[in-house]
Amino acid sequence: MAAGVLSFPLTSFHDDGSLDPDGFRTHVTAQIATAPGAVFPACGTGEFFSLDEDEYRQVVTLAVEAAAGRIPVVAGVGYGWAQAARFARIAEEAGADALLVLPHYLVAAPQDGLVAQLERLAARTRLPLIAYQRGQVAYTASSLRRIAAIPGVIGLKDGHSDLDRLQRLTLAAPEGFLFFNGASTAEIQARAYATVGVPAYSSAVHAFAPEIANAFFGALKDGDDKAVEKLLRDFYVPFVELRDRVPGYAVSLVKAAARLRGRPVGSVRAPLTDPSAADLADLTALLTAGLDLVGAAL
Repeated sequence: MAAGVLSFPLTSFHDDGSLDPDGFRTHVTAQIATAPGAVFPACGTGEFFSLDEDEYRQVVTLAVEAAAGRIPVVAGVGYGWAQAARFARIAEEAGADALLVLPHYLVAAPQDGLVAQLERLAARTRLPLIAYQRGQVAYTASSLRRIAAIPGVIGLKDGHSDLDRLQRLTLAAPEGFLFFNGASTAEIQARAYATVGVPAYSSAVHAFAPEIANAFFGALKDGDDKAVEKLLRDFYVPFVELRDRVPGYAVSLVKAAARLRGRPVGSVRAPLTDPSAADLADLTALLTAGLDLVGAAL
């Protein structure tokens, strides 16, 4: 999966808020055509939290069909372990290759409970599991050793960006255990994550501007610091500043950018909201400038 940007496709909705399978098929097929390292349907960027089980089945099935065995399909699952197991069965039936276990719902939990959550889910699916720590989920080095020993748990995606803690986790992990940078707009911290042994990262930007995402990935891989810093300074940092204006923009701003490029993704579902007219104007200008940096056009 470290061979390319990890793609987290958006879930397409019609104007009335219903699922748009044709729009999603078009979007995810276009994403896969840009050669990501893997595709992660129905995760945070794909609004897993707003999908019912039938919609989830359609989204994962369409992603599997579009991937056609060329790259791994890792579907999101979440809530408590019992509900996560229901989604896991659906993903397994749809042909997914692995599961990303999103943080459980609402409550804080002790380390024993975090481990038990994965134990119970792993016992109910044949698919490999990648744990995702962010929000109320944060593993200690001791817990990392325990979850890595659970049959089927193959990796950890980190969204906390605590590099001291993350270094302790990578050192505690067995050989071959996978780690992913899952910070919001992960490119901002990609170099820092790589220094603690975590080069693979997810990219929300890939969902609307794979040209920018792949140019950054290539520059990072080639050690072209000048190109990396130009993209960070002139696109990624301003994008993060725009993203941070309103809660939920980590998803709704990405969807708005995809719509600006003619992608059939529709609007976000409540409780998220679409960007304001002023923020959309700023996004348009920034996206135009970012694409110009890599020789592409809106």
